[in-house]
Amino acid sequence: MKILPLTLLGLTAISTVTQAEWFFRGTPNEWGATALTGVSNTQYQTCQKFTAGDNNGGPRFKIDKNGDWNESYPASDYQVDANQSYLITFSADTHSIDVESVSQCQDDTSENEWFFRGTPNQWQTTAMLTSDGVNYCLDQPFGSDDPRFKIDRYGDWKTSYPSEDYRVEANTTYHICIDTQTNKVTAVKEGSHGEDTQAPIVTASPAAGNYTDSQSVTLSVSDDQDDAPILYYTTDGSVPTTQSAKYQGETLAANDNGNSADLVIKTLAVDASGNQQQQSFSYYIGSVPVSGDFREETIYFLLTARFYDGDSSNNYYNRDRIKIGDPQWRGDFKGLINHLDYIKDLGFTAIWITPPVENRSGLDYHGYHAYDFYRVDPRLESDNVTYQDFINAAHEKGLKVIQDVVINHSSQYGLRDQVWINHLPVKYYVPAGSEQGSISNDPYFGNLGDYQSANRDDNDNSVAPDWFKERHASDPEGIKPLVDPVTGETVPKAGYNPNRFFGIDAQNLDPKWYHQDGFMSGGDWENPESLHNKHMAGDCIDLATENQNVKDYINGAIHKYLDMGIDAIRLDTLKHIERNEVLEYVNDWKAYKPGLFVFGEDLVKGAGFGSELGNDNASAVIRPWWYTRTTSDPSNPSGGGDSGLSVLDFPLFSTFRDNLTKGSFGGLGSILGWDWVYGDATKLVTFFQNHDVGPDNDFKYRYGGEEGNAAVAYNFMWTIRGIPTLYYGEEVMFQGGKPQDISGNNDTLDMTGRAYYGDYLDNIQQTQSHPLYQHIQRLNQIRHAIPALQKAPTTQVSEWGSGMSYVRDYNHGQSYAVIGLANAGEQTITVNDVRNGTYTDAVTGHAITVTNGTLSFTVKSDSAGIYVLDGPGKIGTDGKYLR
Repeated sequence: MKILPLTLLGLTAISTVTQAEWFFRGTPNEWGATALTGVSNTQYQTCQKFTAGDNNGGPRFKIDKNGDWNESYPASDYQVDANQSYLITFSADTHSIDVESVSQCQDDTSENEWFFRGTPNQWQTTAMLTSDGVNYCLDQPFGSDDPRFKIDRYGDWKTSYPSEDYRVEANTTYHICIDTQTNKVTAVKEGSHGEDTQAPIVTASPAAGNYTDSQSVTLSVSDDQDDAPILYYTTDGSVPTTQSAKYQGETLAANDNGNSADLVIKTLAVDASGNQQQQSFSYYIGSVPVSGDFREETIYFLLTARFYDGDSSNNYYNRDRIKIGDPQWRGDFKGLINHLDYIKDLGFTAIWITPPVENRSGLDYHGYHAYDFYRVDPRLESDNVTYQDFINAAHEKGLKVIQDVVINHSSQYGLRDQVWINHLPVKYYVPAGSEQGSISNDPYFGNLGDYQSANRDDNDNSVAPDWFKERHASDPEGIKPLVDPVTGETVPKAGYNPNRFFGIDAQNLDPKWYHQDGFMSGGDWENPESLHNKHMAGDCIDLATENQNVKDYINGAIHKYLDMGIDAIRLDTLKHIERNEVLEYVNDWKAYKPGLFVFGEDLVKGAGFGSELGNDNASAVIRPWWYTRTTSDPSNPSGGGDSGLSVLDFPLFSTFRDNLTKGSFGGLGSILGWDWVYGDATKLVTFFQNHDVGPDNDFKYRYGGEEGNAAVAYNFMWTIRGIPTLYYGEEVMFQGGKPQDISGNNDTLDMTGRAYYGDYLDNIQQTQSHPLYQHIQRLNQIRHAIPALQKAPTTQVSEWGSGMSYVRDYNHGQSYAVIGLANAGEQTITVNDVRNGTYTDAVTGHAITVTNGTLSFTVKSDSAGIYVLDGPGKIGTDGKYLR
């Protein structure tokens, strides 16, 4: 996935000052992106307190446009003195920077700030929160190393309470408060101060899984405060409610019924405080069900919200990049179900959809900012059409469903009912130079709070503090004064720090759920430790995937979707999680659903395979092949077997800008020569472009070159090893030449490769007459008929710029094909050392008998010769390219 800076571009307020598009990045904020405040049409400011710098040098900074490091000033870091505050002014027109030393920034020290200091934060300062200006509190987990703390008045150790360190129990979380009128400090164990926020947990015995013989299953339920929580359950596949059967200790029989899951128990546990949790337990009896060989499939990839609008009532405008008439949340499952025949007619057998889980962000239509892993986003469903209905409908048409899954990060809202991230409600944000109530950014009027929520706030997290929940449930206009517990300032206030509404405090996240290593910057993108522990962006908060509570939460959600019937998983942002950690998750899912196909995205813009193998500037441990192997030595891929996890073939894709898009096959043979490093190269997922990258010099745009070169690229992808994938609209060169994602400050989705596709589906006859549509349709027909094209490795590769040949030999001749490709002009192909026998070209029907181990044939320009030993003959009808 591609990460964009968190901005409020496109915002219109009744003001002459626009919101900043420039960001401060430097040692004070660990090179994160802090928005500058616009003070005129061309000047932006920020006040920053600098300390001693970092491990790479003294205190310094740069100003970064859009927060993506594509354009920053000055050319070298701007150096300043240590332990000093500065007012920094940046001119957007001249790119000049003025730095003025000040005694302190407005929020350096506040009379309304108190700080926690103790062993959990290594005696650094963590600001405490207040809702009444008197009691300052925070929830703080403690480890096992002599846990203790003090409350420091100004963060300078001049005044602190109590007089001696306050000691607490190890490995326990406390709700810590100080009454600033009496200076009394209290520390109450989490869960013992009255509020019950923990849902009951259900356990099944024996555990869900695979068994040879029938099993008798019993359930038990426990809760941290309620001695008698109520347990409801179903066994018919329906979602349990409080109207479902109550569990009274009965035994549930799991027998071999010949189903994919012989018994699925779905439970709903409710405690006296109203906390609820759904769980699911699946039992497989007898022979283990195994999914089919996914190499037999071809994949159609689409963004559900951008494909087809089947129900306008669930449409939704994100607050960023608004274009009236084209809501970002536009397509839905109803629209997708209505056009499954389009995908099937094109010849695809599997549909890869973007993450369907509920999201939160300023621009979350694509699904990569999860807020609730267990709930399908309601903006994709309709009153009578659910995600389950889509899965069922796809299966009825013989189509498999691939669910995109993100385990690396959550949204900046945290995770509903699990963990809250400290923010002020968005409805209190007022741009610099404006006033509350002046927002006019249809459909956001008055303020930027969620326009579809009852009180203009969509952060309905039950584990948020009381002051936040009170404002979530009231004051839709955002006019009631609210004291920011972090700074003591009162909002709404024009120009008040946008990060308090849209950013995060990266150093004070809950370590049970999140890493606390700051944001990615500079060289971090090629550094394994940084990739694994830092936040990708302000709305992609890095989960502590190594923690058991995170594993339990994520795996429980994946089990739910596996029970619903998804057939495969695409795993996002693979290189941001350490390999063995990733495999723990993948192995859990594959144990739950044997034969499950999982492939991941390790986004690499280049053909390197790791510095340990001598052809890269970064370690192999963040390169795609590493995740497909179990070796512990990055210099020796063969030192370990197939990990069972496949990947998208980014190294192969990275060469397309230099060969296929320019009418050449040059270099393809060389990259295929590296197939040996993968656990199983025949399971790689290949692509010409996707929602993040395109086959151009900048890896940025939808392909917009010559149509014939695209046809040749598909000839190549459909006949080499791997599972070919088509990104929605490629079949008609949809949005050719447009950026795959928003890139300019004023871009909206209709200007990108993620535009709405519905108009093409409304004019389906014209769409299906496009030469590339018919070309891909026939390639799918051919590939589905020839097992060698699906499952065999690619061997005997030869390429010479305008032509290419190779052999696909599956299971020692069980299915055997010789392929020749032509680009610029007709090519004569000769391949030696092939099996003797009669070959028939699947493209032309031409037959050749080989008796001397040499096969020669001619291929027309932009076409292919697919000569199959004892083959079925010509497949499909000639088109503009295959002929």
